[in-house]
Amino acid sequence: MRILITGASGQLGGALQRVLAGEEVLPLSHADLDIANRDDVMRTVANSQANAVINAAAWTDTAGCESDPVRARQVNGEAAGYLAEGCREAGATMVHISSNEVFDGGKGAPYVEDDRANPINEYGRSKLLGEEMVAANVNEHQIVRTSWLYGPGRVSFPEKILERVRTDGRLRLVTDEIASPTWTVDLAGAIGGLLKHREYGIFHLANDGECSRKEWAEEIVSQRGLHVPIEETTQATFNLPYRKPVVSTLLNTRAAALGVTMRPWREALADHLRETRPVAEEVSRT
Repeated sequence: MRILITGASGQLGGALQRVLAGEEVLPLSHADLDIANRDDVMRTVANSQANAVINAAAWTDTAGCESDPVRARQVNGEAAGYLAEGCREAGATMVHISSNEVFDGGKGAPYVEDDRANPINEYGRSKLLGEEMVAANVNEHQIVRTSWLYGPGRVSFPEKILERVRTDGRLRLVTDEIASPTWTVDLAGAIGGLLKHREYGIFHLANDGECSRKEWAEEIVSQRGLHVPIEETTQATFNLPYRKPVVSTLLNTRAAALGVTMRPWREALADHLRETRPVAEEVSRT
């Protein structure tokens, strides 16, 4: 299969190249293709002769999206529509990466694919627009919602936590933001599995289980064998200009019915920490 990947220099883009190495992969970074330029997108997709396009490009800066919703809609919404148009014209399947933040968090239970989206911040609104643009422009689409990505190649949540342990010796994390930490390597493998099926629509792919940001940090330091005080707090404490959904755990039902499943998040985290070099070795383990 010939697969074009946008956002190839990002953490998911890198994992996709690693996992899909047996396929003919065409990785494109932002420097190679500005997905917000419709003419360039249409020309690039047509010339690639790809069987599938995986759109892993996104603007994920929540604060940035809140302050510049026009740009957020362009990058996360309209640009996804351009890629979908290109896929339709080229006869390619489109895999579009979306987010748990299309939900408002008010359900109080894990979300399934058919639950109504109702984003509460500009990032989530732009990602929902992207879903809508993809669905409207190409029939053969797989919209993959995921959450709390981390992985090799970038400094992500686990590395930030361990660095804060090294520099501060203590942590403070929120308890009112709950979702599923998802290792990009596992997600990339699941996307590869999903591509083998000619089933289309919305799919939830995240590592199994859920936790708060505080519980995630506790697991990170525990798996490193560290003993660090972690204070609990809430989102309101930080007086941020945006809200995050309180419970936005994603339940995988549609992909699981096809045999595409993802393991518990703690197992994935253990593999990630084994693969990455410790950054907090000097912290006391007593």
